[in-house]
Amino acid sequence: MTKHSIHRRPSFITPHKGVWGVFFLLLLLSCSKHPSLPSSFTQVESEPCIWPDYAGVTVPPNIAPLNFLVDSVDDVVAQVGSLVYGGKKNKVCIDEKEWRELLKSAKGKSLPVTVYTKSDGKWLAYKPFHIHVAEEDIDPYISYRVLPPTFVGFDELIIKQRNLTNFEETTIYNNHMITKGIEGQCINCHSYQNYGTSNMMFHTRLQNAGTMIVSDGELVFVNLKDESMISAAAYNNWHPFLPIIAFSTDHTMQSFHTRDITKVEVMESASDIIIYDVKKNRVQTVLNDSLEFELFPSWSPDGKWLYYCSTHYEYKKGYEDTDELLENYRTLQYNLYRLSFDAETMTFGEPELVYDARSKNRSAVQPRVSQDGRYVVFAEGPWGLFHIWHTSADIGMLDLASSPASPQGENGSPAQEGEVGRASLNLQPLNSDLPESYPSFSSNDRWLMFESRRDDGNYTRTYFAYFDKQGKVHKPFEVPAEDPEYFRLLLRSWSRPEFMKEPVRITPRQFYEKALTEPIKVAK
Repeated sequence: MTKHSIHRRPSFITPHKGVWGVFFLLLLLSCSKHPSLPSSFTQVESEPCIWPDYAGVTVPPNIAPLNFLVDSVDDVVAQVGSLVYGGKKNKVCIDEKEWRELLKSAKGKSLPVTVYTKSDGKWLAYKPFHIHVAEEDIDPYISYRVLPPTFVGFDELIIKQRNLTNFEETTIYNNHMITKGIEGQCINCHSYQNYGTSNMMFHTRLQNAGTMIVSDGELVFVNLKDESMISAAAYNNWHPFLPIIAFSTDHTMQSFHTRDITKVEVMESASDIIIYDVKKNRVQTVLNDSLEFELFPSWSPDGKWLYYCSTHYEYKKGYEDTDELLENYRTLQYNLYRLSFDAETMTFGEPELVYDARSKNRSAVQPRVSQDGRYVVFAEGPWGLFHIWHTSADIGMLDLASSPASPQGENGSPAQEGEVGRASLNLQPLNSDLPESYPSFSSNDRWLMFESRRDDGNYTRTYFAYFDKQGKVHKPFEVPAEDPEYFRLLLRSWSRPEFMKEPVRITPRQFYEKALTEPIKVAK
């Protein structure tokens, strides 16, 4: 498994484009360690405008250095705690070992940062800002898809993993290993059981299609489709301790706008929910109401509830008519539901409405439940299910333990009739004017992770936010990069991030060799 820092040699760069690797290296060399503070400067009564914006954020005590830059200046230095960094060009790059000591000493407190910039031979000193250091760690790894802006192309797809305590990034699987011709191979929906990698999965589609499942460390390749299913299994979530995975099985379609900024709509013309027993290689249907489009199943951490999303739709002609659906895509607004689950009998209860998004003219998808079972977080947009394409999409959260008559937070509202008792939390500090999507909790519930296009509206980036024990969300921050300009130069999105307690140990070569075999058929 090849290892590299995320600023130096991104894996999408091919050998004949190796000059870009040199370019990223030169960018890094523009950072200097322990320069001198300017002896003469003009004091400015405002905080500096830095990139990424780390001013006032709360970070875990095990996060990699928060390197940053200042635009349109000739030079910059910053005093971070008791140490000084920068000293060449416009970047501040912090030594990893010293950063760990700084965070250790500031744990539960704040780390002051004072920035000095030089332009036209004159130095300015800005008002200090603070980086708050939480008591709680963040899970040390995340994984994500790396892909260029695309709607139907599959020529460049990589699932990667990043060590959040430093800048090490490695490849889990790269579709270049197997793609031949123009059809390509799609890889998606990577998922883990209880944040571990001994039980994990992802899909391969088109060329060498199937589902890669690691079960107790052993790799199997499965054709997750039988005659009872709409399609091969899609959106998924592992049960927290049983060897079963909940899936939706869907007919997916796209519609493209010619003038709307949204660009594309992704729709399901039919969808059901199933569970797959990994050990028995058997599928069990959970929900298959022809008038409901059910998808995005998500287990509660105690394993007693299966959350999901559903929208009601009745075809006028009585059968699946995609042309009709294209005319009515704005009516597809999903509510949040849940089913009780008995692990001994493997049976489910009746659907319970958790959140009536439709009554608010909204659509809620991608639910995730906190480890303590108290909160459910989700993406919410005007309609549909892929909110990363909707500029008004935000992250929402419900307090399941609250009383419907006692809403929490500035934007809290009482539950609608028939909903599970809950109140909405105020997530204004988390959301932006551009799309947010795919939220999740860390294994200790103290960190939220989500994807956002707030940087430039085009590329999806990964963000974290501290979620304290009082249910308050703090200012989010972008995943740190060794070179602070990395994400400005990376013309690729980081998509569908997942928290992990450990790295994936199956190598890309092992996944590749397994993909060349015939997938196992689901037992009847």
